[in-house]
Amino acid sequence: MKAKKIVVMGVSGCGKSLIGSEIAKALALPFYDGDDYHPEANVEKMRQGMPLTDEDRSGWLQTLNRIYTDNDAAVIACSALKPEYRQVLRHNNPELVIVYLKGDFDTIWARHQKRANHYFNGESMLRSQFEALVEPSCDEALHIDISLPIEGVLQQALQAIKERQG
Repeated sequence: MKAKKIVVMGVSGCGKSLIGSEIAKALALPFYDGDDYHPEANVEKMRQGMPLTDEDRSGWLQTLNRIYTDNDAAVIACSALKPEYRQVLRHNNPELVIVYLKGDFDTIWARHQKRANHYFNGESMLRSQFEALVEPSCDEALHIDISLPIEGVLQQALQAIKERQG
């Protein structure tokens, strides 16, 4: 069975939007950047360097879940840092494939420093994401090493999705 519902997860700066959009393109699926669905209050909070709480994320995750339940297919880039967040995304979507873009703090912080005009603000916010992150097990998600160049990360992800499909 072809994977039609995929979440590309990880901390800010791991490449979710880029890799997610490339996976969607390669598999001819629609792509949604989860960041585009944050309410303005969340965006403002992050702009000020304040980490989001579980409560802040609740409505946002419900919105992303609706994208999956309202569509036959979707690739969504979403941090999905905790098991309970992933559970919200998976609700009524048992076939959801989770692609975890895994990297260390130094690699991702170096990438952050090259980003321009992004509301995610600062080293302390990135640290807070690493602190909040509960890595999914290998049974729950496909683990993709982001230390490779982008093309390598994409190929690794596409191969893992293909293998998961059986």
